Amino acid sequence: MAEQERAIRTRRAILLAAAKVFQERGYQTATISEILSTAGVTKGALYFHFQSKDELAQGVLTAQHQDLVIPDRTTKLQEIVDMVALHTYRLQTNPMVRASVRLAMDQRAADLDRSGPWQDWVDGVRVKLELAQAQGELLPQVQAGETADVIVGAYAGIQSMSQAISDYEDLVVRVSALLRHLLPSIAQPSVLPSLDLTESRGARVYEEALEFSKQLAAAG
Repeated sequence: MAEQERAIRTRRAILLAAAKVFQERGYQTATISEILSTAGVTKGALYFHFQSKDELAQGVLTAQHQDLVIPDRTTKLQEIVDMVALHTYRLQTNPMVRASVRLAMDQRAADLDRSGPWQDWVDGVRVKLELAQAQGELLPQVQAGETADVIVGAYAGIQSMSQAISDYEDLVVRVSALLRHLLPSIAQPSVLPSLDLTESRGARVYEEALEFSKQLAAAG
């Protein structure tokens, strides 16, 4: 058990080091040597967990979708808002998530498959939109797949703008404005007043999701 825990800690340390180097240098210019030096582990330890820089990058990319579960909401559009709010909060507070987003948006990383996080986001939003549609929350012309692409693309653009202008300091404000502009174009007018779009939503959803995820893990 102690050996297994040590292996988990080592893997985590390597991923954190890789995230730091990818965040600072980008995928193309980052090197295994830099990651080794930052992590303070041997080459053998690194290659035991990750066979290549590509595998390290994929490990960091998956950090965007850490196993945090948002409880079901009565209004499915609120679940989409909460997905965005939670990610926004984690992007501002979690270095691994920052590095993951940097990699996902790194157009110079031509030989890295960056499609996973994008597809996960689109699929997740699409499913919520389909549920919202079934509950009568959406305007009749809304097409879930197309709208999911638009929401994810617009949110990615806001993230990129915020990173360039303020290093994400103004991200919550920008995301709140984005949602206020997007949601009236897809939601039934009667649903809009029930949605919580407050700028403090992300921190509250994070604490709630953390506790809910712990409860689910304990329940087995």
